[in-house]
Amino acid sequence: MGFMSSRMQDAPHLQEGDVEWLHLLVGDWQIIADLAFGDLALWVPDENGAFRASAHVRPSTAHTRFPVDFVGDEPSPSAFAVIRHAFDTGQTQKGHDITAVPMHRAGRPLGVVTLHRAPGNNSSGELGAAYFAAADELLEMGRLGLWPESSTPTGSRRGAPRVGDGFIRMNQDGVVLYASPNAVSAFRRLGLVETLIGHKLSESMAEVVLESKLADESLPLVLNGRMPWRSEVQAQRTILTLRSIPLRGIEGRTGALLLCRDVSELRRREQELVSKDATIREIHHRVKNNLQTVAALLRMQSRRMSSDEAKDGLAQAMRRVETIARVHEALSHGLSQTVDFDDLIERQFHMAAEIASNDQRIETVLEGRFGFLPSDSATPLALVINELVANAVEHGFAGRPQGTVRMTAQRLMEGGDSDRLLVTITDDGAGYDATASAAHATVKNSGLGTQIVRTLVRSELGGTIDWSERPGGGTVVTLDMKVPRVA
Repeated sequence: MGFMSSRMQDAPHLQEGDVEWLHLLVGDWQIIADLAFGDLALWVPDENGAFRASAHVRPSTAHTRFPVDFVGDEPSPSAFAVIRHAFDTGQTQKGHDITAVPMHRAGRPLGVVTLHRAPGNNSSGELGAAYFAAADELLEMGRLGLWPESSTPTGSRRGAPRVGDGFIRMNQDGVVLYASPNAVSAFRRLGLVETLIGHKLSESMAEVVLESKLADESLPLVLNGRMPWRSEVQAQRTILTLRSIPLRGIEGRTGALLLCRDVSELRRREQELVSKDATIREIHHRVKNNLQTVAALLRMQSRRMSSDEAKDGLAQAMRRVETIARVHEALSHGLSQTVDFDDLIERQFHMAAEIASNDQRIETVLEGRFGFLPSDSATPLALVINELVANAVEHGFAGRPQGTVRMTAQRLMEGGDSDRLLVTITDDGAGYDATASAAHATVKNSGLGTQIVRTLVRSELGGTIDWSERPGGGTVVTLDMKVPRVA
């Protein structure tokens, strides 16, 4: 179904709110197409009086008359005459194979809806007759400006009932005049075994409603067909979603349509997903707590050490554990296994430099954006950045009162399902050439930090890492990797 909003700008007769009303019509007219077993098209005249198809919907209950889309096309000469006459007179007009119904809002015609049935899509039996009568009533309400209503449900909650799921026609008192076989079966699964036809649905459902865990104050109004709302009811492990469409004429309400759908399995799967998400978040929360406990134990052990080398090793282990804990903390707050890495790394970047400094004034500058990363990429990348920043401060600024560490992230869109991520960490310290004693020793030798970095970049991130001299002094570390694109 297409809707040409741009064409509305060429319709001078449309006033404030008219386009929104037409959108509401197009958003809900699938019901009429399904009831009428036919295609519907919306025609809106432009400033020259010419009509073009602005929207089109096909029935899901029958064959389409138009397998090829015609939105934007002009009608045939014979169809144009019927459409023009309907728009000018304000009355429903019928041609050889077309029914044209002018749509009114506040007493003004906005456009014309045409109904087209494919050969063989005719009324047959009680169900077909009930469908066709309901379609005619809704089209007549559109002609009178009584439908669609602004309070019609437009929410995106899954499981909206459709015509084929279950259809009930009631009179103005809420007495069932017709119920489709699917509707009868759906209510039987709720425990309502008595005949629906000839009884008030709200009264028949009274006992079921009392036992329902989902029923709310809107349910009686929906069951009586008095309000164009949606509601749900649950009984005997069955969940029905209900939608009421009041039918009105010039003199008032004439009855209602009630659509119903068994959404038991759909809601069960949704609940499973909610439970799964909650479980995953709880696991991340507990892992974070456990890692923080480990870090606290390492901190306590460090205080008992007399060797500076042992204290330094435990401090580095504690820093790595806390880095992983922060990733799990971020995951425990979300509904997906992705992390807004910019929020995570900003605090960690500054903290890593501060912890590694020895009463020095270290300025940290963060530029660019990482974007969202899956957890299996966020954890190793956070560890790598933590090691590189700590290395820059501890070795690059050894014996110096101050310095600057700058980190830049650049995410480049590439083909496929991954992006290229370039990360550079630059310091203005001593550099790593052979004349700088002990400067960046972990780079030149096989220290644990370097081993961790190289292993994580190569095996976990599938990227490369390179160290180079910074013009004017210092070191530049460049990470080049591919990261999965997160929708």
